[in-house]
Amino acid sequence: MFKTILVPIDPAEPAFSKDALDKARQFSRDYDAKVLLLAVCPEVQSFVTSQLPEGFQEHELEETRTMLNGLRDKLDLGGSVVQVEARIGAVDAEVLEFAARHAVDLIVMTSHKPGFSTYFVGSHAAHIVRHAPCSVMVLRGD
Repeated sequence: MFKTILVPIDPAEPAFSKDALDKARQFSRDYDAKVLLLAVCPEVQSFVTSQLPEGFQEHELEETRTMLNGLRDKLDLGGSVVQVEARIGAVDAEVLEFAARHAVDLIVMTSHKPGFSTYFVGSHAAHIVRHAPCSVMVLRGD
């Protein structure tokens, strides 16, 4: 049923993705599917980068890759089954582009319960659900 499963990971809250990772592990085992872990670090505006240490974004990407590799190892699915990628950009756009480029069958993600601000601004999960090129499973976090 599912051959390629994408789990977007918030680099600021990797533990929040536990339920999505557990579900992806289950689907991977049930359907012999590949799991892709993607973390998107927000792009720092140029006027802010002048105040940050040299190489800040590169260091952030390296730390994010290390975190993703740790999550990959905890999934215990085998190195060739789980792939990781860290990017810099807008979360929604990067997740949607990644899903389309890798022919993802299912995106499994967690989302915070909607709050007052969600109704005016919109959440990343809502945008991804509306525009994804595949099925999306959204799990509600605590």
